[in-house]
Amino acid sequence: MTRRFPIEAITLLYFLSYLPNIILTKLVTTANHPGLGRPLTGLETLPVSLMLSLVLTFLFIWLAGWYHDAHQIMLGRWRLPIFTRYTFMSGIGTALVLFTVPLSFTFKGVSIPFIQLLMRGDILIIAPLVDLLFGRKVRWWSWIALILVALGVGLAVRQRGGFHLPPLAIVTVLLYTLGYFIRLAVMTFAAKSGGASDVRRYFVEEKLVALPLSVLALAALSASGLGGQAGELSWGFVKAWSDPVVWPLAAIAITLTIISIFAALILLDARENTFCVPLERSSSLLAGVVAAYMLSWVWGLPAPTGAETIGAALLILAILLLSIAPRLARTADEARADSI
Repeated sequence: MTRRFPIEAITLLYFLSYLPNIILTKLVTTANHPGLGRPLTGLETLPVSLMLSLVLTFLFIWLAGWYHDAHQIMLGRWRLPIFTRYTFMSGIGTALVLFTVPLSFTFKGVSIPFIQLLMRGDILIIAPLVDLLFGRKVRWWSWIALILVALGVGLAVRQRGGFHLPPLAIVTVLLYTLGYFIRLAVMTFAAKSGGASDVRRYFVEEKLVALPLSVLALAALSASGLGGQAGELSWGFVKAWSDPVVWPLAAIAITLTIISIFAALILLDARENTFCVPLERSSSLLAGVVAAYMLSWVWGLPAPTGAETIGAALLILAILLLSIAPRLARTADEARADSI
C-alpha cells in the first residue's frame, strides 16, 4: 500500500475517514439519551468503541495477512505474532492516544477545533525535537509548515483568551502529548524506514499491546468504583451493548480502525517527523474544522470561530507546502545531477 499510493492520497483517505468519526462521536455525546435523560459522556461511549475496534483491527490484521511480517513466537503448534520491547513501549503510547482522542470530542464548552488545535500543537513541537534527537535532517519546508500550524494554534488560543479547560480536558491533552512523544520516539528509532513490511510489522506489534491495554485500563477503572468516572465506564461496559446507541458506537469503531491504519502509513513514512507529523496532524485538524461546520449547518451546534477558521486555512497552506516542496526539490536535484 505504501508503494502504490503517494502519501498525499493516504492523507486524503485519512481525512475522509476522520470526518464521520468526529461527527458521530459529537452527536452521540450531545443528543439526550432517552433512558438517561442527558447526553452520554465520553467515558460511557469508550468501552464499546474500543472493544469493537480491537476486534476489527485484529480481524483486518488476519485477513490482510499483515501478521506474517511481525516477529513470531511458537506456542505449541501455533506460530503467533509477538511484540518487541520497542513496539511494547510504542503500544503504551498508542494506548494513551486511543483513550484521549475520543474523549477530546466530548467536553462541554470546548469546541472540536480548539481542543484539536491544542493537541496537535503539542505534537508539532515534539516532532522536530524527536528528529533532532535522532540526528535526522529537518528540511526547510517542514520548518515553514510547522510555523504555519503553530500560528493557527496561537490565533485560536488568543481569541479564546487562554486555555480555560476543564481539569479532565487538561489531563487529556497531557496524556495525549505523552503518548505521541513515546510513539514518535520509538517509531523514529526502530521502524521509520518507509518499507512496506516494516510498516506492517510495526502496526501489528503496536496494536497487539495498545488495544488490549486500553480496554484493560478502562475495565480496571470501572471495577475500582472510584467516583463518577467508574460509574460511567460501568454503563459503557454493561448496558451499552443492549442499548440502541450501540449502532452509532459500532460505526465509530469502524472509522477508528480505518483511521489507525492510515495514520500508521503516514507516520511511518521514511521522511522526517517534521514532514509526516504536520501532514497527519493538519489533516486531522482540518477534518475537525469541517466536521464542526457540518455539525453547525445540519444539527445546529456552535460553528467554529473566525480564528479557528483562519487556523484551518493556515493548515491547508501547510498541507500544500508539504505536498509540493519535496517534489520541486527532487526535480531540482535530478536536474543538477543530469547537468553534471
